[in-house]
Amino acid sequence: MTARKIISLGLIGAGTMALAMPFAAHAEGFVEDAKVNLNLRNYYFNRNFLNHTGPQVQGDDQGQRAEWAQSFILDARSGYTAGTVGFGLDVLGMYAVKLDGGKGTINSELFPTHGTGNDAHSAGDFGRTAVAAKAKISKTELKVGEWFAVLPILRADDGRSLPQTFKGGQLTVNEIEGLSLYGGRFNGNSARNDASLERMSYSGFKTNAFDFAGGEFKFNEKRTMIGLWRAELNDIYQQNYLQLTHSQPVGDWVLGANLGYVDSKDEGSSKAGKLDNKVYQGSFSAKTGMNTFTVNYQKLSGDSRFIKVDGTSGGLLVNDGFTSAFDGVDERSWAIRHDYSFAALGVPGLSLMNRYTKGDNIRASATRDDAEEWSRETELAYTLQDGVLKNLNIRVRNSSLRRDVGQDMSENRLIINYPLSIL
Repeated sequence: MTARKIISLGLIGAGTMALAMPFAAHAEGFVEDAKVNLNLRNYYFNRNFLNHTGPQVQGDDQGQRAEWAQSFILDARSGYTAGTVGFGLDVLGMYAVKLDGGKGTINSELFPTHGTGNDAHSAGDFGRTAVAAKAKISKTELKVGEWFAVLPILRADDGRSLPQTFKGGQLTVNEIEGLSLYGGRFNGNSARNDASLERMSYSGFKTNAFDFAGGEFKFNEKRTMIGLWRAELNDIYQQNYLQLTHSQPVGDWVLGANLGYVDSKDEGSSKAGKLDNKVYQGSFSAKTGMNTFTVNYQKLSGDSRFIKVDGTSGGLLVNDGFTSAFDGVDERSWAIRHDYSFAALGVPGLSLMNRYTKGDNIRASATRDDAEEWSRETELAYTLQDGVLKNLNIRVRNSSLRRDVGQDMSENRLIINYPLSIL
């Protein structure tokens, strides 16, 4: 099935739901609470490899990865029907078309890559449709199907032209004030640069399911949160995650802390072999006026690098950045970051972020355990506040990464998101 057919089915599905609404007028809430948004995303990606550290492509050193995409992301979410049990439906239709990019600049992950060797090339377009049914009793929701799911121990990646999605089922319980409980299973994974739905995997080893359970408790006027999560990628790895966050006003300042501990190891038949990884991390922030200052520390230990499902975001780690997550074997890293809002200077919607991260103590091989890396990252972002293009968001990212072992690179990205509210 071609990408155009896939996205057509998605649009037809969303359209069918919209056409059915008049006939479901008695289903109070299903229509009244429905929301349909279309995000127009324009994404330019350019990564230059330095010092001949880039991969081979078309038989030569690849000097850069550079591609340009226009994406259309339709997000249609119904409300719930009336009654003790409310029912609803969510549809996510996604399509991306290539505006520029040659054979020698592939693998930006804006598009799937087809072929091998000299025939390797990126697709001209791709797309997919995700549909999920949902049911709700009181403050308990069951969702089954495929959607963009973001959990601390399984984060769908939305860092390119189209977002990643998972297929499965999830139960969310919010019956007790301040307490949220989660549990479920995912058995399908559609990566950010893939139109197909594959089994869940780690390091290329596939398995039948990813099972998870977790809870988060907020108290102290919701300024403090404790989270505990358990995940198992069947017959590959098991993972436990403990998190503590706190926000504390002190005069004109707001101080924040995000502490975390992750313990991962192989599970069941250990399809991917012996795995062993622990992460100790902390992020500490101080906000005053238009300025936010942040300091992070992240330490990995064990015989494996950070363990996560293939294709997912490394956002659980406090030092996950644009070009590196600083998640090597035994790696320790620290980062300093500054965020500034220009609202005080009369330019609301304009912000600037600068971040520097340094990692060392990396066990790069059996004979080397002192490798290092560093990155410098800048993002200038602006959201239009009014007018015809209100809410249009422009982000310009520039970053550099240097490593003792691995790829040296400099990178630029231009990302434009224009969200349109249809319903």
